[in-house]
Amino acid sequence: MFDIAPSEFLLVAFIALVVIGPKDLPKALRVVGYWVGRARAVGRQFRSGFDEMVREAELAEMEKKWKEENERIMREHATPAIDHATGQGPVDTALPPPSSSHDDPPPVMVAQPQMIEHPHGVAADKPDATSTDAHRPASTGDENEGEPARSSAIIDRASS
Repeated sequence: MFDIAPSEFLLVAFIALVVIGPKDLPKALRVVGYWVGRARAVGRQFRSGFDEMVREAELAEMEKKWKEENERIMREHATPAIDHATGQGPVDTALPPPSSSHDDPPPVMVAQPQMIEHPHGVAADKPDATSTDAHRPASTGDENEGEPARSSAIIDRASS
């Protein structure tokens, strides 16, 4: 964009050193750097705004093309509706126009369902049963507390 040769850059640096002086040169370079950064930020913002406008225009154009293509496909594949009850010709599928009379009946209201109690009580509902007792198998009384219960058929097979 800017064609600055190295010799031209050295000449500008030498003149800046002489005019501004070595004491204030770092401050001047910071100010120049700040303004160059601001200019680049404005250019970046302008470019991104321009790119966004181009994207929106392209999107609008694509949506228009898609809509036209969709309408063309719908026209090509449009078939008259057939009454499936009789199997005969086209049926008018348009909805009847809404009536504007105030004599319409009120909408049908459905009654609320009634809750009934289960005929057989649940073990957890009984006051003497606890949640841990409801899931524990009944004890026969002859097995040890730490041992699992054994079936009488297994015991009979083992003794014979």
